[in-house]
Formats: sequence, C-alpha cells, structure tokens
Amino acid sequence: MTTTSKQYYTRTAQVLHWIMAIIFIAAWLIGFYSGNFLSYDVDGSFKGDVISLHKNIATTIIFLVVIRIFWRYTHPAPKLPDTMSPMMKGLAHLGHLFLYLMLIALPISGCLYSWSAGHPAPVLYLFNIPQLIDKNPDIMAVVKPLHIYLSWFAGLLVVGHIAAALKHYWIDKDNILQSMTRQK
Repeated sequence: MTTTSKQYYTRTAQVLHWIMAIIFIAAWLIGFYSGNFLSYDVDGSFKGDVISLHKNIATTIIFLVVIRIFWRYTHPAPKLPDTMSPMMKGLAHLGHLFLYLMLIALPISGCLYSWSAGHPAPVLYLFNIPQLIDKNPDIMAVVKPLHIYLSWFAGLLVVGHIAAALKHYWIDKDNILQSMTRQK
C-alpha cells in the first residue's frame, strides 16, 4: 500500500463527501427554514414550493449513500494518526457510524413522512421514489416527529464533525482535514 493511500482518501471519496455535505447542509437548512419560519396559513404555496425543494434535494442522499458505502467498503479509509488515543479513535469511528446511520435514516423517515401525508417523494424534479405506503395519519403521527428528532441529532453530529475536523487542523496540526481535501 502506498503512503498516499494510507494518508488520504481517494479523490472519489472526497468528491462524494463534499457533494453529500453540501446536499445535506442545504436540505437541512431548507427543512429548518420551512418548518420553523413558514406557515401554510400565511405563506401558502410558497411553503409547499420550499418543502418540495427540500424533498427533491434530500432524496438524492439515498442514492449517494449507497454509492458512498460501496466505495468505502472497497476503498478503506486512511488510518487515524498514531497520536490519537484509542478512546479518541473509538469516538471518531462511532461518530462516523452515526453519520452514516443518519444519512440512511433521515431520507427514509422523510419519505415515510411524505408518503404518509399523501405526498410523493421526488428526486431532483425528475421522478418520484415509488410510494411504499399509502396516506396514513397514524403512521404520519410517528414518522413526523421521528424525522424532526433525527434531523436535530444529525445536525448536531455534523456540527461536531466540523468542530472535530477544525480541532485536528488548528490544535492537533495533523492531516485529518487534509486527508479529505487533497491528494499527495
């Protein structure tokens, strides 16, 4: 194995990471905005358009996460620095596991929420994900708060992920952040 493969993610992994980060953050912010600052009573169709944008962007994560998991399985991540304690390495792996779980759980709960409310789950304004459940207020009563709670947990994970990367860059001065931003 070459030094490069030990210290840096592949270019494909880097591109998938940053595209998914942009999509996730955009979808999260749009969802937060529509859920907290818009009302159907006041904003009417505008709120519907914003929610539609949220769904069209967020559903792409379902497809990208499958590609990303396959890529990660076939191209292992670089080793963490030896300067990290075993506990910190364990926490880093746990954090990444939770991030992957959120990248799966959030779009699935969002689709279930949309379908149970009687709406489609569109992807990039191109097609709808096949509807797996019919409109059902009882299911919606469960998946709506689940989707909201998962989104808050995922948002906190992303903030923690960013904070950890910046800590590695500014305080630890290791190559953790650079492993996802450049190649040697």
